Amino acid sequence: MPKPSTTPASHSDEEVERLVYDLYDEYCHGGIDRREFLRRAGALTLAGASAALLAQTLLPRYAQAQTISFTDERIKPRYVNYPSPDGVSSTMRGYLVAPAGDGPFPAVLVVHENRGLNPYVEDVARRVAVAGFLALAPDGLSPVGGYPGNDDDGRTLQRSLDQVKLKQDMLNSAQYLRGHELCTGKLGVTGFCWGGGISNFLAVAMGERLHAAVPYYGRAADTADVAKIAAPLMIQSAEDDPRVNALWPDYETALKAHGKSYVRHVYPGTRHGFHNNSTPRYDAEAAELAWQRTIEFFKKHLA
Repeated sequence: MPKPSTTPASHSDEEVERLVYDLYDEYCHGGIDRREFLRRAGALTLAGASAALLAQTLLPRYAQAQTISFTDERIKPRYVNYPSPDGVSSTMRGYLVAPAGDGPFPAVLVVHENRGLNPYVEDVARRVAVAGFLALAPDGLSPVGGYPGNDDDGRTLQRSLDQVKLKQDMLNSAQYLRGHELCTGKLGVTGFCWGGGISNFLAVAMGERLHAAVPYYGRAADTADVAKIAAPLMIQSAEDDPRVNALWPDYETALKAHGKSYVRHVYPGTRHGFHNNSTPRYDAEAAELAWQRTIEFFKKHLA
């Protein structure tokens, strides 16, 4: 791809902003690295100045995104290790968060994006527990040392893993959670971006052992496998997400053909990642509504 040096005069600020967001989407999904993202964005001009500042603001700010403290008295968080046969290695590590109280509780697996178990996803696990569910957020990078402390290295590490074995690690995590002594046996899953795709994958792989799935802007399950889905689905989609939304028509056709239970919500004006409150893609109104719907869905199907 040619490297832009200046922005054509015909480009409005609105168009430049979209170009920067498109570059960020490419960066998030591993198409370019951080340096190239910032270089290309810096070559654009927004409101008479370099668009590099906008690009910098898109990078995660995890310290500002915490909504529930790990010391919150409503929860009991800890890290756990558990077997993961046929995965990347023989064991996995995850962040297990139980509601305060004796239990047992219905459970929800919380699956991270394409960069390992970062602080945003840990915070989501705490939100799930505050809502009354036993939550497990597995770290797919645990076989190679765990989330490295920054998303760039995390993304590189996750891309380097055997993806079939990594999916098996997520399946093993779901089975571990479902069989946990604090779990009622009722299991749901939610995930974001890569984790949204894993939510759809688990709906296929687990069949009747999974009782609800809420994928956020994730890759659809293969249409040939849709018949295996037993869990009701709630699909959470951003309006401006062409990469993921292009898969929806065929997925919906297959869901209808096999009589599956599903609902899809598309949030106007949002971009891929709108639930992630550590970046400016975050849309507070849409994220709050999507999360309210998510918890209500789990309460309905996991009770």
